[in-house]
Amino acid sequence: MPEEMYDVLQRALKGDLTGVKAPIADVIGWTMTAISPGRTTMELDVDQRLANPMGTLHGGVLCDLADAAMGIAYASELARGESFTTLELKINFMKPVWRGRLRAEGKVVKRGRTVGLVEADVLDDKGSLVARASSTCMTLRGDSAAGR
Repeated sequence: MPEEMYDVLQRALKGDLTGVKAPIADVIGWTMTAISPGRTTMELDVDQRLANPMGTLHGGVLCDLADAAMGIAYASELARGESFTTLELKINFMKPVWRGRLRAEGKVVKRGRTVGLVEADVLDDKGSLVARASSTCMTLRGDSAAGR
């Protein structure tokens, strides 16, 4: 019988990333630093390699960081045999970032049987809000969840 997703994510937090780590995490450079049921924290060190043409952090990277925090928060509540997909994602950019460490705090706001709402705040190293994102996720079961 497969492990509960939360147990897999707990192992990942401790460094055992077997079958869990998304390749995009290596490309962008975020790491998971905390997890509890329905919540997660991701962190990212920002430098010029992630900049847009204006020299600030590219908005797509902020969106990826928030999406990862929301997705892992949602995944942490999945039962055996369940998976999920994102139906919709929205992000508000509040201020530019050039360098520093960002923290994305993802949380499940409401999870129904099929559809759930997830949010993430992205904060700078002073705790100031950089971006706020929300996402609608759909839980998949049976054949829909197979191989995902």
